Amino acid sequence: MLSDYYIDVSHHSLNKVGEELCGDKVEITKTDDRLIIVLADGLGSGVKANILATLTSKIMITMLDQGADLKETINTITHTLPICQVRQIGYSTFTILEIDSNLQARIIEFDNPPVFLLRNHQIVALDKVKLNSADKQVWVSSIQLQIGDEITLCSDGVIHAGVGRLLNHGWEWQHVAEFLELQNTPSAEKLNRRLIETCKRLYDDKPGDDTTAVSVKIRNPEWLQIFTGPPETAENDHQVITHFMHQTGKKVVCGGTAANIVSRELDREIITELDYIDPLIPPTAKIKGIDLVTEGVLTLKMVLGRLKQYNLNSDEPIFNKRDGVTQLLKLMIEESTHIHFWVGRAINPAHQNPDFPKELSIKTNVIKEIAAELSKMGKLITLEYID
Repeated sequence: MLSDYYIDVSHHSLNKVGEELCGDKVEITKTDDRLIIVLADGLGSGVKANILATLTSKIMITMLDQGADLKETINTITHTLPICQVRQIGYSTFTILEIDSNLQARIIEFDNPPVFLLRNHQIVALDKVKLNSADKQVWVSSIQLQIGDEITLCSDGVIHAGVGRLLNHGWEWQHVAEFLELQNTPSAEKLNRRLIETCKRLYDDKPGDDTTAVSVKIRNPEWLQIFTGPPETAENDHQVITHFMHQTGKKVVCGGTAANIVSRELDREIITELDYIDPLIPPTAKIKGIDLVTEGVLTLKMVLGRLKQYNLNSDEPIFNKRDGVTQLLKLMIEESTHIHFWVGRAINPAHQNPDFPKELSIKTNVIKEIAAELSKMGKLITLEYID
């Protein structure tokens, strides 16, 4: 499924001011032949809305994933959700996006803002068919997706952004569409964070409603190969480096010993950068044919710290610095979809007690944590341990 294209997905939310829980909920399931995304917006806000949205999204994605009929799924939701004693209704609005292995998409919408589909940076109108199910009017549309297409699902907090503050009538659907048409981002993550950050500013950092957006971008696969340390057996150096250099994608070498091995096996000079762009970050180097050469464990630990902060914070990171940590983060977050780590098992005694098991290596554990953080962003990660 992922050999010819990559479905890049990102989503972020803002809680209504004063609420600890978000009344919107996103559920995603991905198999070898299908991706399903459900965005549910519970009635009201706070705990009740969170429960409604969670029930809706969980039930829907489970039933649809098991092959249930759409009408049956909606009917189950209708008879499952608790009734609000004040309004005498109990439902959550929802949007569903299904994409199969041939990039055929089905979009199901109930009372959420209409989905935004962009092709070549232009909004594409969807042909919608009305489906009456359980006394609800649901709109269904289908479209064949292409590489480069972008799809945005959102709760009504997005199109209400700014009401009563910076805008009289909120950031209406057409305004959001115009905003999206102006974006030219390499990843769904960057597009989504820009959208949510704009909503946050329009609300003057005090959201008047739960606000959620899901961004989907159909991309060509972009590989990043990261060689992080020498093989345990030196006799394997030539074979490993030859194999590494023949792989698809951009190439990064982390660590002085690793860089020396690459330099020796390729017979190419290491040119060390003498400028300390940031005195706290080790300098980078250059080897012909390698996109980035950095120091090892210290740089990787800084990358891990930034990734954790990035996943917790909706603010868009700045990638215009030239230090090794920032350059590596940019390659990971913006310029790759698939990341393959080549992890040498040789122990550096400066970082590790050689008597400790290899599984407790500082470098190995840092890389595992980096892989986990990148996986949260939807990156496809593989780890290859080199003996």
